[in-house]
Amino acid sequence: MTQTDAAAAARPVLNPATGEVIQTVADSTIAEVDDAVRTARAAFTGGPWPALPRSERARHLLRAADAVESAAETLYRLETRNNGRPITETRAQLSRVPEWFRYNAGLLAAQRDAVLPSDGPYLTYQRRAPLGVCGIITPFNHPLLILARSLSAALATGNTVVVKPSETTPLSTLALVEVLREAGLPDGVVNVVTGGRDVGEHLTAHPGVAKITLTGGTEAGRAAAVATAARFARVTAELGGKTPILVFDDADPAAAAEGAAFAAFVAAGQSCVAGSRFLVQRGIHDEFVAALARRAESIRIGDPADPATRLGPLISAVQRDRVLRMIDVGVEEGARLVTGGGVPGDLPGPLRGGFYVRPTVLAGATNAMRVAQEEIFGPVAVVVPFDDEDDAVAKANDNRYGLGAGVWTRDVARAHRVADRLVAGMVWVNDHHRLEPSLPWGGTKESGTGRDAGTESFDDFTWIKTVVVRTAADDADWYGRDEPGRLN
Repeated sequence: MTQTDAAAAARPVLNPATGEVIQTVADSTIAEVDDAVRTARAAFTGGPWPALPRSERARHLLRAADAVESAAETLYRLETRNNGRPITETRAQLSRVPEWFRYNAGLLAAQRDAVLPSDGPYLTYQRRAPLGVCGIITPFNHPLLILARSLSAALATGNTVVVKPSETTPLSTLALVEVLREAGLPDGVVNVVTGGRDVGEHLTAHPGVAKITLTGGTEAGRAAAVATAARFARVTAELGGKTPILVFDDADPAAAAEGAAFAAFVAAGQSCVAGSRFLVQRGIHDEFVAALARRAESIRIGDPADPATRLGPLISAVQRDRVLRMIDVGVEEGARLVTGGGVPGDLPGPLRGGFYVRPTVLAGATNAMRVAQEEIFGPVAVVVPFDDEDDAVAKANDNRYGLGAGVWTRDVARAHRVADRLVAGMVWVNDHHRLEPSLPWGGTKESGTGRDAGTESFDDFTWIKTVVVRTAADDADWYGRDEPGRLN
């Protein structure tokens, strides 16, 4: 494994809870991105990794899982300090990272090549081969979980990798790669480049990269799709979202509001599947809004390193200010500010330089408002009333995104019926944000293309070769026959 030694200017990495610099990390130069790809290519073509027996690669992944588990406490605290997510959330999320390595090790050990039906004296089968060098570009909000999701599948299938973490949150990625190195992963198999948009664009367009997996904004995903299409490389892109949560009047409004609060405010709303658009049937609308507001007001804001904290800061001052502007836009459009808005006024001294926004509820909104259509990426819940099932589904699907959706109802038939009609890659019923290594993760429309996790991701890091073997005893002499027979 190699992290390029950057010669470019150092970039300050901030603690968003205080606004203070944690350390500086040098941006990789374009030449160093090229070097990282060459190193990964050399490890693929001349190194042992792709040629290892499946059982041996699986053992490497299992050792990696154990090593990550042993380093968990260090990784939890580092990621919390770097992206501001409360330590309780980070610990709950990152404790699951080893599962992805173990799951893909299991897929590798159990992988079978397909034998295909073929007429005549032929044995036809398929082989899967690794793609080569794969680029993984990760976001600031869930750096290690999203990295592990793609990295484990790419490594299991025999690829080598160049990772580019978000320039705002590179620290836990750098630490994880060191953990993998110490666990015995061969040199050159995983490489890291650091920096901003120019580094990511160069990696995405690099002719030596066979696949890009990107999690980020829709415009970044669109650019990646164009760049990879020019050379027929593959791309998996998990992009933006404006997740609708449909709450029907047979649901308990207080229980639904508890679930809504988690959907809207976990990770300070900085998640592509954050429940940011709550479509609530009119019969329970007011009761739901009141319960959600009470829960929002009770959420403890503070130091992410404190286990009592339930809501941390946004990633940057720029994002904080954008979220505050969007709240103002919602009020200007006619939505009612029920609670929240603004920054907390009672934070202790060191946290006053942090990038906090109070959990916010906007009610009385319409589905046409910007706050109901655009991704805010902050702790803002927008509540829109609906009349009946058809109205709810129409409003839910009336958006350019299609990543996630949620349904709250006690009616089992309705749950299945509505889930089937929603245009979203993932639908949760009476819950939110549930994920497993076996569950494909991704969306439709402007929420991206392809899937992370599951067998879908594992298979997409390979290409298929079909082998046809003639088993007949006679020669295949087409021109020497009186009646050549069928031409395939």
